[in-house]
Order: sequence, then C-alpha cells, then structure tokens
Amino acid sequence: MNTSTVTHEKSHVFKRASWIEHIELIMALISGVLIVLAYIAERQGGAPALYVTLYLTAFLIGGYAKAKEGLTDTWETRSLNVELLMIIAAIGAASIGYWMEGAILIFIFALSGALETYTMNKNERALESLMELQPEQATRLNNSGALEIVHIDELRVGDHIYVRPGERIPVDGRILKGSASIEEAAITGESIPVDRNVGDDVYGSSVNLNGVLTLEVTKLATETLFQKIIQMVQQAQEEKSPSAQFIDRYEGRYVQVVLASVTAIILLGPVLTPWSLETSIYRGMILLVVASPCALVAAITPAALAAIASSAKHGILFKGGVHIENMGRLKAVAFDKTGTLTIGKPEVQAALIHPEMTKEHVYRIVSLIEEHSMHPLAEALVQYTGNHSGTMEHFKDVTGSGIEATIDGVAYRVGKQKFADPSGDFFRDEVERLKAAGHTLVFVSDEEKTIGAFALRDTLRPEAKQAIERLNHLGIATIMITGDNEATARAIATEAGLTRYIAECLPEEKVEQIKQLKQEYGSIGMIGDGINDAPALATADVGIAMGEGTDAALETADVVLMKNDLNRLSSAIKQSRKLNRVVLQNVVFALGVILVLIATNIFELLVMPFAVVGHEGSTILVILNGLRLLSTSWD
Repeated sequence: MNTSTVTHEKSHVFKRASWIEHIELIMALISGVLIVLAYIAERQGGAPALYVTLYLTAFLIGGYAKAKEGLTDTWETRSLNVELLMIIAAIGAASIGYWMEGAILIFIFALSGALETYTMNKNERALESLMELQPEQATRLNNSGALEIVHIDELRVGDHIYVRPGERIPVDGRILKGSASIEEAAITGESIPVDRNVGDDVYGSSVNLNGVLTLEVTKLATETLFQKIIQMVQQAQEEKSPSAQFIDRYEGRYVQVVLASVTAIILLGPVLTPWSLETSIYRGMILLVVASPCALVAAITPAALAAIASSAKHGILFKGGVHIENMGRLKAVAFDKTGTLTIGKPEVQAALIHPEMTKEHVYRIVSLIEEHSMHPLAEALVQYTGNHSGTMEHFKDVTGSGIEATIDGVAYRVGKQKFADPSGDFFRDEVERLKAAGHTLVFVSDEEKTIGAFALRDTLRPEAKQAIERLNHLGIATIMITGDNEATARAIATEAGLTRYIAECLPEEKVEQIKQLKQEYGSIGMIGDGINDAPALATADVGIAMGEGTDAALETADVVLMKNDLNRLSSAIKQSRKLNRVVLQNVVFALGVILVLIATNIFELLVMPFAVVGHEGSTILVILNGLRLLSTSWD
C-alpha cells in the first residue's frame, strides 16, 4: 500500500472517528434528558406506561454503544467484560421495578465511554498532522539527465533527485552536488539550520533553504527517518496504559464471579437455605444491583472530570482522567530545549568590537548586510544592530559560510569564523569562552582585519528557572533531552537549574532515552513542542505539549500547557496528587459499601429500597467528594 493511499485512508478514519465520538456523546446526553423527564413524570403521578417508556428509551439510546461494544468484545475474545455486567445489572434493576436506578447506571457508563472515545480519537489525529509534512512528489533525474516529476513511492535507492531552494527534501539521501543550509526542525527540533555539503546525509521532510542540491536516494519513502517518527507515534499510542492492562486482566474474572454468585443464589437458595424460589430471585437481583460497579465508576470519573475542569481554568488541558492520575505519580520530567525551556529564537547576547572601530560603524555594516539575508540568525542581528542607511554592492551569499558585500567601496564579510576571521586571533579568549557557554558566533571583517563578532544563543523562558525550582522542591527530577550540542546543553541546564541533561539526541534516540529514564525513575513525563518530540511524548507515561507547539505534538500529548506557562506544571502535579488521594478515598469507600450491602443481603437484612439507597447513596457521596476538586486553590 503506498503512502498516498495510507494518508487517504487515515484521513477517512479520522473523519469517521470524529462523527462517532460526537454521536456517542449526544446519545449519552439524550439518555440523561430522558431519565430526567421520566423521573418528573413518575413523581407527578403520570401513567406508568409513560415513564416506563421514557426509561426504556433511555436504556436503548444510552446503552446501545456499550452493549454493542460488550457483545462484540465477548464474541471476539470469548470472555465476559464489565460492559456486559453493567447492562445486565441495569436490566436486573428494571426487572424488579427499579427503572430509574438501571437507567442512571446506563447513563453514567455511556457518558464515561463517550468521553473515553473522544479522547482516543483526538490523540489519533497526531498521525494525520505528521503525514501532512511528508512531500508526495520528487524531481528525479532520469537516465538521460532530464528532470521528471514522480511520486515518492516510485523512488528507488540509488536514484538521483533534484531539490530546489525552499523545497522539502522528499526522502533521506546523500548530497552528490551542491551545498545548502538545511532546516531540520521536523527532525531535530532545532531552530538554527545546519550547513550540509557534498557527502553529507540529509533527512526527508527537512527544508532546503538556499541551495540547489542533487541527492542520491539512500532510503525508500517508507523507510525514512520521518516515516519512523510516524511509526513510533503510532506504536506508542497503541500501547495500553497500566490501568487499561489491569482492567483487561481482571474484568472478565469480576464479571464471572458476580454472575456466578447471582446464579448460585437463585438456583441454590431454595436447596441450601430456607428461601423460596421467589426469595432467591429477589436476593439475586439485589446482589446484581449492589455488586454493579456504578459507585466505582463514579469514584473515579467525576473526580477526574472536576480536576480536569479546574486545571483547564488555569491553563492546563488534560486529555482524560487517566493522564491527570498518572501525572501525580511522576518521579521525573524530561524537557525538550528549543521552544520549551527556551523561547525558540536566537538572540544576540554579546557583541565584541575591535578597539580601532566604533560600535556604530560595525553595527551599520552588519545591519546593511544582514537585512538582505534569509538566514534565521539575520533577523536577530538586524534587530540587535538597528536600522541604518547606506548603499551596498556586490552582495554574494556564500552557502555554508556567510555573506560578502561592498559598502562605501570597502569589501566586508559576515559569517562563520573560518570565513570572516580566518586567523582566529580576534578576542581569542573571549570567543572561546562564549563558545564554551553554548553561543553561536558570527564574525565581521573588512579587507584588512576582523572588526567585530556577535554571540547569539537561544534564551530561557522567563518562567523556566522558577518552574524548575518548583518541580525540584516537589521531589521531581528535571532532565533536558535535546538535539543540540554538548556546550549549549550544558549552559542551558546550568542556567535553568536542571537535575541533569542529555545532549545530541535524534528523535529515535530521545525515545530510547525516555525508555531508559522510565526504568531509572519508574514514572516519567516528557514536555516538548516540536514534531520531533511526538514519539517521545507518546512513549512517556505522561506526554506534555506546549500550547504554541506543532499540531503533531499537541495531538500526541496527554497534557497541553495552553498558555505556555511552565509554572503550571508544579500546580498541575499538586492537583493530580490531590486527585489520586480523593480517588483512593472514593474507591475504598465504594468497595466498603458494596461489601456491606452484599453481606447484609446474604443475611436477609437488606431489602430492595435500602439496597437502592445504599448503592445510589454511595454513588452520590463519592461524586460529591470528587467535585471538591473544582474548588482547589492554585498557586
């Protein structure tokens, strides 16, 4: 199957999933409205046929999706599941005249399922966002040397392709002819382009900024590094969470035990106890009602939704209750550098001026030359040196080195040290110190000597240092994982106060680092903003994306910082820890009530009205306890 077909089919699936998530949610809400109408009709003395019909309609509309899911899963896996138990419990309640309780059980379970489906479908759209960056066509040189446009699936290893300035490189390859600055943000996440020359490898979906390249294809379109990123995201999303694995492991047994117990009471009650068949059926139905996990569902879902709502008001978007629960268990948080800990744009941090030159003269030369350059560093240099007037001639962009130009009859060079400071004598000690601190140096020279140099570096977000301090105070290790070089990584990590850093990591290496950190710390979160971060975000226990990051990172992540405020991390973790405490309280209370109700039912101390009151009362109490999270204070 070719890439275009996969993309088309994926797009179709995403559209269909969007309809499904909306339909399921709408059905759950309609079920809730019908329950309210039926309750009003019943309390107002309406005809039984009216409110029973409303309750029955609520059963059918609200329970359809989960009943279908339960039956389908049972048929495919040949094992029972909680969905079936919920449906049977609701029918059991209705069979002895308690329509409202059965309908409410259906409604709560249907709403929970709708929200779960919606969250899953939102996360799957990450693949579509990634695929949109994959070029579908390439310019190939045929055997006669002529250029032809072909689909990337037609490319074979060894083919020669032609890439113009501004085009995305279609597949992984090696440069045969030409040189250029390549923006590899889609692969490494770094904003500063890298210079590639003959013999260097380049990655598919990276951008050729300013050179004309002839490449030899080294990998098929389906095997490029970019395609591996897509595959890693997909595989990581398919891995079930520990909670999901726990449910899969025990839900069949739980259903079997409950149904076996109900059956045993109905069949053996008249034989082993003084109960009549009618009493045994009655006791069996009570057991079916009180053993249904309605209170357990309410113990988690309302509390999680309350915590999610409270978090959203304060700039944190959680894509489901499981993620906010997991966040409270984090032992470490891994940070991407560019756009996450740092602003993502280089800024001039220092300027070195030759003693024989004035600052104004050097600034004027740099401004006049760089305002005509397309290099990402040019904008920062012009912003720093200001606007100046003057006439420039003989402008020449020397790919991979810098720019030559003549101003007022004097030839100047602006660029790398070997290009604009070949002697290496200009402020040698200061230049080496700036390099060691992770700065990128741009030199300026005239026809005789080097007249200046500018040190640029990406800067920390204003709140980054405080955010790291808060996380460390909570006992959470902070690690930076970046594709940048050792010197830059060390400088940023020291300035931010991070626990440790890992430098020079490609996306596949980032995923391996996350896996190793998970083994070391037990539970780890990953925060990033770039497409290259998507696989790591999906691999971490909790993936966190910056709100202004790429669509792929946002869709892949479990948590989004809507306001790009890193300080919200520590507050969100506190909220999550409180949620976990509330959930534990609710689960213990709900299980305790169920056990008490089961025991009193066995000893004939429980009648149906009290069973309903105990069951629904415990549900209401755990919901109210969970809703306390709505009023949680945030620092």
